[in-house]
Amino acid sequence: MTSTAHTPSRDGATPPVLKAVIPAAGLGTRFLPATKATPKEMLPVVDKPAIQYVVEEATRAGLRDVLMVTGRNKTALEDHFDRHWELEQALEAKGDQLRLARVRKSTSLANVHYVRQGEPKGLGHAVLCAADHVGDNPFAVLLGDDLIDARDRLLEQMIAVQQERGGSVIALMEVPQDQVHLYGCAAVERDGDGDVVRVTGLVEKPHPADAPSNLAVIGRYVLDPSIFDVLAKTPPGRGNEIQLTDALQERAASTEPGGGVHGVVFRGRRYDTGDRLDYLKAVVRLAVEHRELGSDFSVWLEEFVAGREDVSQGSPVA
Repeated sequence: MTSTAHTPSRDGATPPVLKAVIPAAGLGTRFLPATKATPKEMLPVVDKPAIQYVVEEATRAGLRDVLMVTGRNKTALEDHFDRHWELEQALEAKGDQLRLARVRKSTSLANVHYVRQGEPKGLGHAVLCAADHVGDNPFAVLLGDDLIDARDRLLEQMIAVQQERGGSVIALMEVPQDQVHLYGCAAVERDGDGDVVRVTGLVEKPHPADAPSNLAVIGRYVLDPSIFDVLAKTPPGRGNEIQLTDALQERAASTEPGGGVHGVVFRGRRYDTGDRLDYLKAVVRLAVEHRELGSDFSVWLEEFVAGREDVSQGSPVA
């Protein structure tokens, strides 16, 4: 894939962020056999597939042009965001307006486009596949493994930082030192007050002793389009894949137009659906706050936990 060099706007202002890219080509091997025939992005989180939470987040930030980078066996993603006339007619005939509205919501959220990655060459390569669609404007990248609570407007904050300071912006979150090897980690310098920092370096999944900080890169990015030219020249890195982290490392050190990377340190509510245990935790956390199910589910959960404690203490369970 080739990319087009970034062209600044005529008046020198930072061009607006208009589009969102959602990489969704992974095989979901950690969830096998559930993901043998079902994309991991379609696994339900309470009553919606994970991918719908991500698209809803993009549209809340004003990004209604969404590109999904997919792979083989991902047609369920396209079906979910398409109309289902037979189902809609059946619900209309029953007068079930509530479920009809829920079914139609996913089709009207955004203008969703699709491109296939073709080869599993890593996140950097997946982002590079979006070059022709994105063009010369900065754009957002949202990973489906990280769900950000709708009450925490992380993406909106990141877009505002990018528009003010230019370059690229990544989301950072403090993690325990024994977990830094699971993430890309950032070396940073404070850039004024608040939670915005200047990123001076990035390391992909470092050994804890070699990590520059405990600030982990989580799955939200607002990228200058100059990243495409860098990704096109980035050799395979860790895991023999083209790493977005490596390209961002180059951008962080660059003083050329489009260079520079800032981080927003996120302290809000994040739901990790990246592996089985964290996925289950995410489902429970969102279920207890669900406006229809939360109250009853919370009561049951408390009773269930109390019953488990009784069993562990050898007490009879009523």
